[in-house]
Amino acid sequence: MPEDIRDKFRLDHEDILALNFIRIPGKYYYRRHYRTGLRSHIMEVLNPQDVKKEVEGVTFNGLRWFPRARPLKMLRIFRTRFSGLKEAVEELERVKLVTAFLLPHYVARSNEFLVDYRLKGTMELLLCGLQDYVEGEILDPWGPLDYDHLVSLLRRMGLVKAHGSDKETGQWVQRIRQRGEEFVRRLKKMILKAGHVPDLAGVGNLLITRSGDIRLVDINNISRVAFEPIVTLDDRGYPACDKSIEALSLLERKLSGRPIDMAETLYRVYLDPGRRKEVMEAERRFHLTIEPGRSAYPMFQHDSRD
Repeated sequence: MPEDIRDKFRLDHEDILALNFIRIPGKYYYRRHYRTGLRSHIMEVLNPQDVKKEVEGVTFNGLRWFPRARPLKMLRIFRTRFSGLKEAVEELERVKLVTAFLLPHYVARSNEFLVDYRLKGTMELLLCGLQDYVEGEILDPWGPLDYDHLVSLLRRMGLVKAHGSDKETGQWVQRIRQRGEEFVRRLKKMILKAGHVPDLAGVGNLLITRSGDIRLVDINNISRVAFEPIVTLDDRGYPACDKSIEALSLLERKLSGRPIDMAETLYRVYLDPGRRKEVMEAERRFHLTIEPGRSAYPMFQHDSRD
């Protein structure tokens, strides 16, 4: 009897082709993306000809090289189980909130869809998404995010060869800072108007692109924001809301170069020292329950505040 795809640790090409809603087997090649996490499978959607070149290589000017196949799209298969259509639609609405507040520059565009997933002779609702592929370097809110660090990201993307200080490099860094401030502003607007925040704490959820844009690429875990003293946990037992707001505060402080306003209601509530101790304890409990290699979150991220 086939295993529920939502329970599998990882998927491969054959697993995707076996799904009843994949209509044209062979048109694309599906490869597991390295960031597959707790809440969804993430598969690269590739051109089979590009995969063939990656494996067999191509000859150019007498030299043979093996160009890595670049994804056409990213296929997300959510692990969430729904009790019915109403619950599935509510999840879709939460995803739409993110795109409404962050498009066009601050989130990887994604088209979500519900399918009938055939499992053990029955049909179940399965949420999937077909997302734009975004190429870039990870923006870690707990990293230094100073000039030198941002330039190092620029170097890793092959845009500069040395420790850049020229005008063009400075403009790129300035663009990152400006984009970061606008990203923070939009997220705060989403929190205050819609009462939700996307997961900003997961490893690799935020990317910096070659053009200097900041993109949120993981929209699987969207938390309700309630200005209450209780630390809420998501369906996996992680304090995603609190950690996301902590990440937001770090982005604001580091990218703007200015201290955050602790009198602001959002930060006054969520960055309260007593509350942060509770969040650290919740993190500790979460990591004790997760198998090694399964968590999408770094362990015990801490940031020194000058």
